Amino acid sequence: MKYTLFAALVASAPLANSAYADSLQAALVRAAPDANPQVIALALRAAQCRKAHFEAPARRLAVIDYSLPSTEQRLWVFDLQRKTLLFHEWVAHGRNSGENMANQFSNQNESMATSLGLYRTKATYLGHNGYSLRMDGLEPGFNDNAFDRDIVIHGAPYVSQDFARSNGRLGRSLGCPAVRPEIAHKLIDSMKNGQLLFSYYPDPQWLSESSMINCSGAMTAGNQPVAGRHRR
Repeated sequence: MKYTLFAALVASAPLANSAYADSLQAALVRAAPDANPQVIALALRAAQCRKAHFEAPARRLAVIDYSLPSTEQRLWVFDLQRKTLLFHEWVAHGRNSGENMANQFSNQNESMATSLGLYRTKATYLGHNGYSLRMDGLEPGFNDNAFDRDIVIHGAPYVSQDFARSNGRLGRSLGCPAVRPEIAHKLIDSMKNGQLLFSYYPDPQWLSESSMINCSGAMTAGNQPVAGRHRR
């Protein structure tokens, strides 16, 4: 079911071909040949929804494909203005989301799990994990507890090829998309202050209920009627 739903969602967001050679989507697909082009399509769909309903477009978009194992580089950061790839990196998932493969996701406090959906970045700060980047989750019921949960981008020593070779997976976070310490500062600086991060997995409930990828009449977390929220 989840793959049928996934295909239906991207049907209205055409993949790169000659007719779309100059489109943003086609350019990003060319820039990131290792990424699933349908995931890029959904990420851009969510970003366009955010732009159309609420504010000026972001300059950067990070895409994480959690259907891939942690031992693969499953994070892409794009410059949307230049239509280029800035980073292609490893990224950790939450310790209660799975081992090498993430398959459990939660929006609950203290769940120590990754949350799906579209995020908007905020300001940087220095904390327990060093230079870090706060984020707001924009999807009611799926990631809108992110700020309260301290779901942030930060560097972590357990995100490394050496760790993966020794353990068969990256280390896991408390739900944060942690990256290699060597690139954390530069990546965070590229993503701070109002950029977008899209966290993907072919979860049927999220695919069918996401207010950002099912954009008609969509609302942000702050504007969504409380009665319509779903908590997991």
